[in-house]
Amino acid sequence: MKLTKEERSWILYDCGNSAYSMAVTTALLPIVFGMFDNVQSNMDLGYFNSIASILIAVLSPVLGTIADYKDKKKRFFIFFAALGLICTTSLAFVSPESGHWQLLVLFYVLSAVGFSGANIFYDSFLVDITTDEQMDKVSANGFAFGYIASIIPFGISLILIFYLGMDKVIGYQIGFIVTALWWGLFTIPIIRNVKQKHYIEPEPRPVINSFRRLRDTFKNIRQYKTVFIFLVAYFLYIDGVDTIIKMVVPYATAVLGENSLDTFTLLGILLVIQIIAFPCAILYGNLAKKYSTGTMIVVGIITYIISCMAAFFITSVWHIFILGAMIGSAQGGIQALSRSYYAKIIPKDNSNEFFGFYNIFGKFAAIIGPGVMALTTTLTGNARYSILSIIPLFIAGLIVFNKLPKEQPKNR
Repeated sequence: MKLTKEERSWILYDCGNSAYSMAVTTALLPIVFGMFDNVQSNMDLGYFNSIASILIAVLSPVLGTIADYKDKKKRFFIFFAALGLICTTSLAFVSPESGHWQLLVLFYVLSAVGFSGANIFYDSFLVDITTDEQMDKVSANGFAFGYIASIIPFGISLILIFYLGMDKVIGYQIGFIVTALWWGLFTIPIIRNVKQKHYIEPEPRPVINSFRRLRDTFKNIRQYKTVFIFLVAYFLYIDGVDTIIKMVVPYATAVLGENSLDTFTLLGILLVIQIIAFPCAILYGNLAKKYSTGTMIVVGIITYIISCMAAFFITSVWHIFILGAMIGSAQGGIQALSRSYYAKIIPKDNSNEFFGFYNIFGKFAAIIGPGVMALTTTLTGNARYSILSIIPLFIAGLIVFNKLPKEQPKNR
C-alpha cells in the first residue's frame, strides 16, 4: 500500500532527528567535551545524560496527559523540537578555550530534553497518521530511513572535521550546526501535514484534570492488562538493547585493549550498525505483516541473546564488525515494532498519556544493564563475563512478553 502524505511527513521527521542522536550524543559532543582542560574525564558526561533522562522521564507522563486535549499535541511537539534545535545550535558557540564546560553541558542537557520531549509527541502521532494495519510498516520505515538518513549529516561533519583538523574544535562546531539544520529541515513536513485526530475535548481546569487523569491511569493501569504486561516486558528487554548500544564500545575496548581500537575504527563500527539497521528495520516491518508483530519482536530478542553469547568470544577488531552487524540486524526492528505494537494496544484518545508511560520505561532502561556489567567485571576481574550478565534481562523480557495474547490485541 502506498504511503500517504501524513505517513511520509511523519517518517521524514525520523530522518531529521536521528541525526541528533548519532552525531551529537554518540560522536561529536563527547569529543568536544574532552577538549576542555578542566574536564577530568569524558565519562563524566554520563552523569549529565542521566540528568537529561530523569528530567524527561519525570515530565513525560504529565506533559502527555495535558497534550491529549484537542489541538495541544502539535503545540507541545513544536515547543520541544524548537528547544532541541536552538540548544543544539548553541553548542557550536561554546569553545574549549573559554573553559566554560558547564555552559556546554547546560545546552546539551536542554537539547536532549528537547529531543526526547518532541519524541513523546512524535511517537504518539503514530495513532493519528495511520491505521492499525499499517502501523508496523510505517513505524519500521521511520526507524529505517532515520538510520540511513542520519549518515548524511554525520558524513558531512566527519569530512569537515577531517579537513579542518581532528584536534581543532571548529569542525565539530560546524557539525553541530549542520546537525541542527538537517533536523530542522525535516521537521517542516510534520508541522505542515500532520494533525491530531484523536483527542479529549477541552474542559475547565485542564492542568488539574490532567493530573487527576494521570493519577487514575497510574492507579488503574493493571486494568489495562495487555498494556501492563507489555510495559514490564519492554522494560526488561529494551534495558538489554539500550545497554548493548551504550556499552558495546567500552566492552570491546576493555576486551581487546585500547590500542586495538582507534577513533576511525569506532566510527566505522557505528556506521556498520546504522547501515545494516536500515534494510533490516524495513524487513522486520514486512515480516511482521506475515508472521505478526509479536513474533518478530521475539526474533529480535533471540538475536540479541545470540549476540551476547557471540560477544564473549571476540578476539579481533573484525569480530566487532560482525557483532555490530548482528546488533544492527535487530536494533531497528525491535525498536520500531515495540513502538507500533504499543500504539495498537493503547486507547487512542489518550495516546500522549500512554506514550508518556512508554517513555518512562524507555528512559529508565539501561539503568540495570550497565550497572550489572560493571559489577560483574569488578567481581570476576574479567570484562568478558560482563556481556553474559545482561542475557537474563532478555530472557526475562522474553518470558513476560510470551504472556501477551498471541493475536494482535485490540484497545481495551
